[in-house]
Amino acid sequence: MQTFIALLLVGVATLALYLLFIRPWQLRWGATDEEVARSMPGDDVVKHPTFNATRGVTINARPKDIFPWLAQIGIKRAGWYSYDWIDNLGKPSAQRIIPELQRLEVGDLIPMSPNGKMGLWVKDLELNRWLLWWDKKGNTTWYWGLYPLDESHTRLITRVRMRYHWLSPSIFFCLLLDVGDIVMMRQCMLGVKRRAEVIAQHV
Repeated sequence: MQTFIALLLVGVATLALYLLFIRPWQLRWGATDEEVARSMPGDDVVKHPTFNATRGVTINARPKDIFPWLAQIGIKRAGWYSYDWIDNLGKPSAQRIIPELQRLEVGDLIPMSPNGKMGLWVKDLELNRWLLWWDKKGNTTWYWGLYPLDESHTRLITRVRMRYHWLSPSIFFCLLLDVGDIVMMRQCMLGVKRRAEVIAQHV
């Protein structure tokens, strides 16, 4: 009984630590107050999101040098520029721009499953400015925005909005994502940054 109580207290303390300190930090990693408050495409799609994460990173490159890396993202495409052994079936993410993956259009699937048949769809985009993906049901959106700071520096901002359905079996995936998304997302954004900056240095 004492062991059970001790484990229960540890669990409650861990949950409180996550909800009060870790979650608020990870939901806005790298983003400024202005960026978190800024209205972005897709905000009107998911009403009252349970998960609303805005992250940002400064890239020493122009939007047109960054956008091609975003356009080719996806499993069985260029990868996710993150931990490939987890999210790209162990295949190294691309280190170059792949011309045949640059023709991204509204309605295209961004594959996220091992078989390449499940993921999010392109809802809208503006070349060299932003991309918006969604699940076609209005429960999830994923936005990528490029905001120039000057002629050679750009802010890459992502915003993921999800509404959890607590009685659905998918809730287990949602809760796992709630905790672990920052690990992959941070690495992905830094992966885009490294690649774009290497290209920019040779332009």
